[in-house]
Amino acid sequence: MTTRGFNDAEKALGWVKEIYDANVAYLRFAFEQFSKGKHDGQPVRAFYPFIEITTRKGPAVDSRLSYGFLSRPGTYRTTLTRPDLYRQYYLDQFTLLLTNHPEAELRVGVSDTAVPLHFALGDQFHLEADLSAEQMSILPLLFDQPDLWNMDDTIPNGTHILRPGDATPLALFTAPRVDLSLQRLKHYTGTSAEHFQKFVVFTNYQFYVDEFVRDGLELMAGTKDEAPGQTDYVAFVEPGNVVTHNANLSEVPGKSGIKPPRTPQMPAYHLKRADGMGITLINIGVGPSNAKTITDHVAVLRSHAWLMLGHCAGLRNSQKLGDYVLAHAYVRDDNVLDDAVPIWVPIPALSEVQVALEEAVAEVTGMKGYDLKKVMRTGTVATVSDRNWELWEQSVPVQRLSQCRAVALDMESATIATNGFRFRVPYGTLLCVSDRPLHGQLKLPGMADKFYRERVDQHLKIGLQTMEKIRAMGTGRLHSRKLRSFTETAFQ
Repeated sequence: MTTRGFNDAEKALGWVKEIYDANVAYLRFAFEQFSKGKHDGQPVRAFYPFIEITTRKGPAVDSRLSYGFLSRPGTYRTTLTRPDLYRQYYLDQFTLLLTNHPEAELRVGVSDTAVPLHFALGDQFHLEADLSAEQMSILPLLFDQPDLWNMDDTIPNGTHILRPGDATPLALFTAPRVDLSLQRLKHYTGTSAEHFQKFVVFTNYQFYVDEFVRDGLELMAGTKDEAPGQTDYVAFVEPGNVVTHNANLSEVPGKSGIKPPRTPQMPAYHLKRADGMGITLINIGVGPSNAKTITDHVAVLRSHAWLMLGHCAGLRNSQKLGDYVLAHAYVRDDNVLDDAVPIWVPIPALSEVQVALEEAVAEVTGMKGYDLKKVMRTGTVATVSDRNWELWEQSVPVQRLSQCRAVALDMESATIATNGFRFRVPYGTLLCVSDRPLHGQLKLPGMADKFYRERVDQHLKIGLQTMEKIRAMGTGRLHSRKLRSFTETAFQ
C-alpha cells in the first residue's frame, strides 16, 4: 500500500485505518488457516501504519500550548495502532499538526515495524487455546512475536537516542508499546481498553469501589424526572466487561457481559460518557509496585487527569483521623521509578488540579477559607515501599520525615504522581488520614471513630466532583507546559 500525503486530518486517518485493517485482517486470516492445518509453511508478516510530517520552519504557535506542534525543523514520525480505539485522539493530534504547521502535509504509509500476531488477534482471543503442541513450537517461525526492542520507554524517559537518518519521535509511544499495554490493561483490570475514560481515579480502599459501583448503578437505573446529569453518563462497566446501560436512554439495551469467576488483580470500573470524558476508578491495592504497573499501561490511553484517593498515616499531632491531606510535594522513598525518573527530578504540583481539589473539599464539607484548615492540610506526602515502616528504629524515620516537612505517609501517591510527570498526564493527590502511628493511633480494628467514617463517606464525592471541575476547564488549560521537556513530542 502506497505512502500518501494529506492536508486533511480525516482523510489521513482514513488511510491509517485502511492500512491497519488490511494488515491485521491478513494476519488473522493466515492464523486461521494455520490453526486448521492449511498453512503453506511460509512466514507471514504484516506491518503497522506510520504517520510522518516534515517542517522546515521553527514553531510559530500560541505560546500557551503544551502540545500539538513540532519543537524544531525536521522530520517526525511514529507508528500507529487501533484507529478504532484512538479515532478521536488521532484526529485531534492530526488536526493540531496541520493547524500549527499549514506549510506541511501528513504522510501516511506502511512502516517496517511488524505487527506481532498476539496483538493482531486482540485481548479477547487466547492464542494457545486450539493449537497443538507441534503448532505452538513452529508458531514463532511463521509469525512475528512481540519484540521488546521496539516497545521500550526511552522516549517518555528522555533517553531516546536518534541514529543517523532516523526521524524524530512524533509520539511518546510506538504502536507495539501501545498494543502491549492494551493487552495488559485487560489482564490486570478485567475490562477492555475501549471502556476506559479520560479521567482516572486510583484508590487503595475497597469502600470507595463499593460506593462507586452503588452510585454508578443507581445512576443507570434512571428516574422519571431525569435529574441533572442523569443522562450525561451512558453506561457503567464492571470487570468482565459487564455493561449496564443508562435506562434513561431508551435506544440502548439493559445489561451485557459476564462477571469473571475471580476478581482481577486491579479491578477497574467505568462511568462512561459518549465522548469518553467520563470517570474510571481502579482499585490498585497496596504498594508502589502496583501503582507503577497500572499507570505504565493506563498512560497509553492518554488520560486527561489522574487522581489518587487513598488512605495515609497522619504525621502531625494536630491531625485527626479522617482529616484530608492535599499533596503539594512528594518525597519519593518508593524506589520503583528511580531509574526512569532520577530521584533529583522535582515532581511539581499542578495548580489547576490543586485548585479543583481544594474547591471540591470546600463544597462537599461546607467549610471555606480559614475553616477549611480544620479538616484539610496541604503539605508534603512521603511515599515508602515498606508497609511496616513503623517497625524501623524510630529515630531514623522520625528525623527524615521531620526534615522533609512531611505531613503524611503512604505507599502509592508519589509513584502515581511521578509516572504522571513521566508520561505527561496531569495528576493530583487527596488522602484521608486513617492512622497516626507516631502518636499512638495505629491502624487496628476498631480505631475509626464517627468523624473518620463521615470523612470517608465524603472522600469519593470530593474526588468525583474534582474530576467534573477539571473536565469543565477544558483540556487546553489542563495540560500543563511544566510537564513538557525541551524537545517534546507533538502528540499529547
